[in-house]
Amino acid sequence: MTIKILLADDHKITRDGLKALLENQKNMTVIGEAENGRMAVRLAGELKPDVVVMDINMPELNGIEATRQIVAELPGTKIIALSMYSDKRYVVGMLKAGVSGYLLKNCAFDELVAAISAVVNNQNYMSQKIAGTVMKEYATILEASDSSPASLLSAREREVLQLIAEGTKTKDIADRIHVSVKTVETHRQQIMRKLNVTSVAELTKIALREGLTSLDG
Repeated sequence: MTIKILLADDHKITRDGLKALLENQKNMTVIGEAENGRMAVRLAGELKPDVVVMDINMPELNGIEATRQIVAELPGTKIIALSMYSDKRYVVGMLKAGVSGYLLKNCAFDELVAAISAVVNNQNYMSQKIAGTVMKEYATILEASDSSPASLLSAREREVLQLIAEGTKTKDIADRIHVSVKTVETHRQQIMRKLNVTSVAELTKIALREGLTSLDG
């Protein structure tokens, strides 16, 4: 199968270079070129490419909005962002618009080929730097939306909760985490207060449910 590709970039020299390189791939062909986002949407509708390699900063219609429109009209067409921008706002914007891949323009050509091959096989592809940006943003979102009982506890309290749930005696907990017995008892009281429970059995249920420990030996 030959992968049909549409190039969308406002710099002709970039399109020419990409086209020359892609045309040398046995299973890839460039079926169209767009110099702005509006043209990219129109050509995508006319040519039905398998993949659109999309710049972000383009005149008339930017790559984010062009991606959104193409994905809505042609859900089977995969979009790969190829941009000089690694800023969070651009990365998140393109991901929300529906791209399947995101590469920086300073990447090696082989990486673009790998990305195209990946997205046509329904896989996502991101350069290492972009993946790092996405992971940081995802972690921020998770932290902001985390309403689990375990999120109410400090790291030390979660550690103590696990040991309690595993049946470890107070003195042994104190020895293991190098604190006094009184400190462990204080931690237990704080944990029970934060979780609004009154028994070790209830603490154990929460620890199991939150994945802090398991019944597996």
